[in-house]
Amino acid sequence: MVDKVWGRDVLPAPFVAPAGERIGEIWFEPPPEVPQVLVKYLFTSEKLSVQVHPSDDTALAGEAGKEECWLVLDAEPDARLAIGFERDVTPEEIAAAALDGTIEALLTWHPARAGDLFYLPAGTVHAIGPGLSLVEVQQTSETTFRLYDYGRPRELHLERALAVAEGVPYAAEHRRSIASGPALVDGPHFRLDRIEGAPDAATLDAYTGALLVLPLAGEVAARDGSARAGAGECLVAQGLASLDFSRAEVTLLTRAA
Repeated sequence: MVDKVWGRDVLPAPFVAPAGERIGEIWFEPPPEVPQVLVKYLFTSEKLSVQVHPSDDTALAGEAGKEECWLVLDAEPDARLAIGFERDVTPEEIAAAALDGTIEALLTWHPARAGDLFYLPAGTVHAIGPGLSLVEVQQTSETTFRLYDYGRPRELHLERALAVAEGVPYAAEHRRSIASGPALVDGPHFRLDRIEGAPDAATLDAYTGALLVLPLAGEVAARDGSARAGAGECLVAQGLASLDFSRAEVTLLTRAA
């Protein structure tokens, strides 16, 4: 659990925040079997910084590329996510707006509802608004360049952010719904699927190697009895055939591409 100024002191079940802490993130450290993928829960009560991440190609020495996606689990009625710009903008416009605080007005704020899925290629300028519970799946990377942080006393990274930021609107094809099918993301760095109950044959074929299993409701267990995971937990496995889904309800599956 990671304490954040924008986190919450009351978390949705099954999580419980330690007394006196505002938990914004819950990380599942990538296991050796799947080192390329990091899974988190995010809980927001305030806006997160306006930020951007490099790609593998634009990252410098000591940095790491980061593409990510957000699955909205719960959202207050007015919850929004800022992703991309309202129009094409130049680096000079982004810099000026970051410095004078008007960058929020340049961004497109998308209404967020439970079941929405947003895929963010590296270079996408974004910010998460308050009132949201999300699952984030991403490349394993902590490289974040902040453009604007609402006056909070944290370092900004304007030069690097401008070097990697795409000053364009968010592509409509990157926004999906959980109802659009089991395959939510099939990108260059990771795959993400949502299943109800047991996986079908196509999903079994897609997950024959190492993967992470994130039950949202119900329980998934290893067939040999060595491990099990319920809501709020994450299980590493070697292929879906090694798992028992008889008590599973809703489960997320992810693996490296």
